[in-house]
Amino acid sequence: MLAISPFLIPPDDAARIATLRHYDILHSLDEKAFDGLVALTARVFSLPISLIALVDETEVQYIANYGMPGNDVQSRQEALCSTVILHDKAVVYKDLSTEKEPFITEQAAQAAYHSQVAFYAAAPLRMPDQRNIGTLCIIDSQPRMLSEDEQRMLEQLAAVVSHTIVVRHQCRTHGAAGELQWQTIQTHLIAEIQGLTALVRYMLTRYGVQVPLSNDILAQIERRLPDLHEVLKHVCE
Repeated sequence: MLAISPFLIPPDDAARIATLRHYDILHSLDEKAFDGLVALTARVFSLPISLIALVDETEVQYIANYGMPGNDVQSRQEALCSTVILHDKAVVYKDLSTEKEPFITEQAAQAAYHSQVAFYAAAPLRMPDQRNIGTLCIIDSQPRMLSEDEQRMLEQLAAVVSHTIVVRHQCRTHGAAGELQWQTIQTHLIAEIQGLTALVRYMLTRYGVQVPLSNDILAQIERRLPDLHEVLKHVCE
């Protein structure tokens, strides 16, 4: 594994990593809710790739992957998601071939080039203690614009991912009963995600792919996001 440049490590990184590990989500695979959320995110923006990334001490774990098979783990040194940890807010790299972001390491630039990543945007996964444990990101092989309204939509989808991580952990601290409730919640959440995905598919069929997305389409999607959060309110006591 590559050595990590000191400038990639923010002052509060130890506390941030403690938060990440508290939620016991690293190396989590086959969680259908997370798979559904990255598939929905890719479809919303009509992009081929969306990932949920968790930034640990030296590695980035991709616990949900739509469109980039085999990309399960990456050195923090060569992961663009590391820059989101440093900025602690959403980032948008419209064209990585001309990007001047100082936090993008040479290794990250090379990894993006070899993976044919030209566009990258990500929103942080913020936990209740306000620590950022990773990102929800979208990727394209071609340069792309992302409007402020689209960035807000990406942040709102990341908030759903964050909420899901919290609820998963709350349930799994209640033993077998909690695990059963998590599976029930996940089933209902997947149904809501599928319903929203169908709406997005219908709008894209009717209006065509738009870059950037129109405010009318974004507003219709935004009105449905509270339904996802509502499902996640039914957590173990």
